[in-house]
Amino acid sequence: MTTTPLPRHVRLLVVGAGFGGLGMAVRLEERGVRDFLVVEKGHDVGGTWRDNTYPGAACDVPSQLYSFSFALNPGWSRSFSPQPEIQDYLRRVARDAGVLDRFRFGTTVQDARWDTATGRWEVTTSAGTVTADVLVAASGGLSEPRMPDIEGLDDFGGEVFHTARWNHDYDLAGKRVAVIGTGASAIQVVPEIAKEVAHLDVYQRTAPWVIPRRDRAYTGVEKAAFRLLPGLQRLYRAAIYLARETFVPAFTWKPGLAAPARKAALMNLHGAVKDPALREKLTPHFEIGCKRILISNDYYPTLAQDHVDVVTEPIAKVSGHAVVTADGVEREVDAIIVATGFYTTEPPIADHVVGADGRSLAQVWERDGMAAYKGTTFHGFPNLFQIVGPNTGLGHSSMVFVIECQIAYILDALDRMQREGLTTVQPRPDVQRHWNAGLQRRLRRTVWNTGGCASWYLDAHGRNTTLWPRTTITMKRQLATFDADRYLTTTTTPSKATQEAGS
Repeated sequence: MTTTPLPRHVRLLVVGAGFGGLGMAVRLEERGVRDFLVVEKGHDVGGTWRDNTYPGAACDVPSQLYSFSFALNPGWSRSFSPQPEIQDYLRRVARDAGVLDRFRFGTTVQDARWDTATGRWEVTTSAGTVTADVLVAASGGLSEPRMPDIEGLDDFGGEVFHTARWNHDYDLAGKRVAVIGTGASAIQVVPEIAKEVAHLDVYQRTAPWVIPRRDRAYTGVEKAAFRLLPGLQRLYRAAIYLARETFVPAFTWKPGLAAPARKAALMNLHGAVKDPALREKLTPHFEIGCKRILISNDYYPTLAQDHVDVVTEPIAKVSGHAVVTADGVEREVDAIIVATGFYTTEPPIADHVVGADGRSLAQVWERDGMAAYKGTTFHGFPNLFQIVGPNTGLGHSSMVFVIECQIAYILDALDRMQREGLTTVQPRPDVQRHWNAGLQRRLRRTVWNTGGCASWYLDAHGRNTTLWPRTTITMKRQLATFDADRYLTTTTTPSKATQEAGS
């Protein structure tokens, strides 16, 4: 619990202190805007990179892209950054920007309601209530771990924890361990814990595509050059960014263009796994790119070790100290590590944000799934902006780029509101519907929708409400300017105002 009392009112309240919330705070400070507050349930900045401290945790986006454009880091140790370095980077950015006095850690948002009479958000937190003219939700898409619905898991006699809530007090050495899941977290943690456990069972529902991790340490000369010649680092970063943009057609237009990646993945598998039966288990049976493409050099060699078993039979239940599969086989373990991802298509914050008509975002999304205008604003929720909202996820590049694009859009909206005396803004319903209809049309032809897999990109309705189906260059252009003519706005107190289309 924070020891500093909350102010009664702020111009702008930001929820979350990961890349999104921190970036928003820094940019506000740079503009001389000081009437804001960032509330964070954790006790430090970092978000995902604060919480995910499992062995082997690292970024699968090149380090040069995984920093703010306004705060490059010349000191990355490797081309793919390990978790501690990313967390240290975010701490340093916060400290250097001088914004931490506007952060309240250990403060959980319990309820945020739009009050039409006052034209403000009333936000109830674990540290008290605060009102705000503008609410920015920056809690991220990877904030709440998803536990699997497995009979008996809660009553398991050993140790159970999610990769995002790693129990560092539990010693895995010499233990029999089960890992449930084979996604991005699992392929990082499995090689690390296999070094110390007595036996490891990896429960795989669907074999992922895994390409080599082209990782290397930066030399002292490179780091010195980046530090002394920032322009050189920006040029290097731009080259990596543009190279990544060339991946987009393979995801969104012609899956056949991903043939080189498919070949690299199969060579990665065949080079490490000589046992034909195991290799068959690990061979994906869907188009590459349909699910997140993973990168690792040591995942396949680990699975080929004698004390590691890959189990593809579905889990039926957990009983006592054993995991029981559908074929009736019981495998005794001392610990179960859950690597089943996060609530991405049903973000928990949506249950706690209530709009002008008394419905929460989650209730609005019940019928058709997540939807926003430009992934950032929502009809029925005046003065609400979300960073990393619906259909802003990427399958090829850095989410930090997306976050900066959205921050630019929000800042331009705030400038426009100040300049023109707008007290509330919300997208017109027809504009939001048209935007999302266009997204879904584009998504129909993408490999994410047609590649023959079931992934966390799709919601319970089978709609892809997670990913952006165009280049990030296009995203930046579309979020460069706040398009007030596409919004319903008010210019006086909401109790007396009439809403009009446009500014």
